[in-house]
Amino acid sequence: EPPIQRQHNRICPHHSAFASIHKHKIKTMAHQLRTTIIRTTTLSLGSLAFLELTTHLPSEGRSSLAYHHFFDHVVTPLGRRLFSPENAHHLALEVVRLGLAPRGRVAGGGGDHAVDMTVEIGSDGQGRKLIFDSPLGLAAGFDKNGEAIEGLFDLGFSYVEIGSVTPLPQPGNAKPRSFRLVEDKGVINRFGFNSEGVDMVRQHLIDYREAFGGRGAGLKKEETKSDEEVIVSVESTTEESRKDTSEPSEEEEGDGVIEEDKALRIVKSMGNSVMWSLGWVWHRFMTSQPRTGILGVNLGKNKTSDDEIGDYTTGIRELGPYADYLVINVSSPNTPGLRSLQQREPLQHLLTSTLKARNSYAPHAPLFVKLAPDLTEEEMEDVAQVVMETGIDGMIVSNTTNARPDSLLSHNKHEVGGLSGAPIRDRSTECIRTMYRLTNGSIPIIGVGGVGSGRDAYDKLKAGASLIQVYSMMVYEGPGLISRIRKELADIVEENGYSSVDEVVGADCEEIYWDRREERVKRKMEEAEKEIVDL
Repeated sequence: EPPIQRQHNRICPHHSAFASIHKHKIKTMAHQLRTTIIRTTTLSLGSLAFLELTTHLPSEGRSSLAYHHFFDHVVTPLGRRLFSPENAHHLALEVVRLGLAPRGRVAGGGGDHAVDMTVEIGSDGQGRKLIFDSPLGLAAGFDKNGEAIEGLFDLGFSYVEIGSVTPLPQPGNAKPRSFRLVEDKGVINRFGFNSEGVDMVRQHLIDYREAFGGRGAGLKKEETKSDEEVIVSVESTTEESRKDTSEPSEEEEGDGVIEEDKALRIVKSMGNSVMWSLGWVWHRFMTSQPRTGILGVNLGKNKTSDDEIGDYTTGIRELGPYADYLVINVSSPNTPGLRSLQQREPLQHLLTSTLKARNSYAPHAPLFVKLAPDLTEEEMEDVAQVVMETGIDGMIVSNTTNARPDSLLSHNKHEVGGLSGAPIRDRSTECIRTMYRLTNGSIPIIGVGGVGSGRDAYDKLKAGASLIQVYSMMVYEGPGLISRIRKELADIVEENGYSSVDEVVGADCEEIYWDRREERVKRKMEEAEKEIVDL
């Protein structure tokens, strides 16, 4: 001991004793914490290994009913209780990226063996025909930057849509910007196209395509870049991002989000290497071949940009070569002025320009436009005319809504932003039915909004949707929702006398439905005759 410390201890013996006791307590607590972590981790890994061994190796254990129940009834509710919506979202994305989430119970779950779940979009004549294993896909918004594509297909989706992606990185709106409406099974968000930008997302797509093949596999970066550069200050965007993330608002402090962010950073810094190791081991020894599917890329514009056509063209040029289909998002309520692009003349000009860009940079990719559920009947008529005149390949109906139904119970119902989940289910289905009728069933529709069961998906198919997207309802139902929807949908389709999901599309619009069915029968007969001639 230094002389000063010894003198201090002689003068204050009680203080020295107290310090020794305090140090001992800290060491004891640290030892107990370490022991608890080791025991918990060992027990968890042992339980998961037992689950794998008692199901069917190599590795459909994540498809077991027990594993799904564990995530849906333990992990998901616990995540809602412990974390803010945005932090829970980030953790869920990380779990999926590491391959620890439940695997879709397509093979083991059964229920669809008697029903043809495949869906075809487009035609061979244009070279844009897509064949989906099932109508169920993931809506844009969950994986904004294409970080967890492999894991998302493993959940059981037949197609995954990433984005929205903006040309330049931008932080989005200030936090907090996501709110649960637990009593209503809804979500309100005002993210505002937070995106890492096309350069980062393009690299994620390159990595995915190199690993799993598909569009753009083996394509060099230089082959997709044009000599034109978007002249916007990246430094100002980075500075804005720094300010938004380093200077939280009073509202954030009041909600305790700052403390939660610190805790999340600490957990990530301590657990990244451990989680990576566990994920590698799990993938290497405990999982079967990952699933793949159709990959869509949803494109947005930068908040400060005045050149929306240039922004969407940049997205098409940089990401189109790696996408199976592309989406022009003009319906987010969280980017100022974006929804005005749904008016007749701006929409006509935008779609005409983006179709030309698609034909130049990604001629293989069908181009969809994503619409809002808040359009009036007259506005929907204008949109229907435009999509038929321009020859757009499809529509996604619908995005989140600014409306607030009187039935909402949650105290968060007055938050600004787009409402999604169960509260918009009926409205989105009605919009699908209207757009299907106005386009005479000639434009494929991807239906999205409040899908939380096989019945919800069936209703949207009957209204006119060819494909279905899921997202917000997983916040409340867990990742096992995908397998449940698929099985329930197959059962309902079979119970109603249909042999395929394609036969259900548009059944609510009888006149159009029977015309389409007659065309379908005629087309199949022509295909059969051609096969006979070829033989």
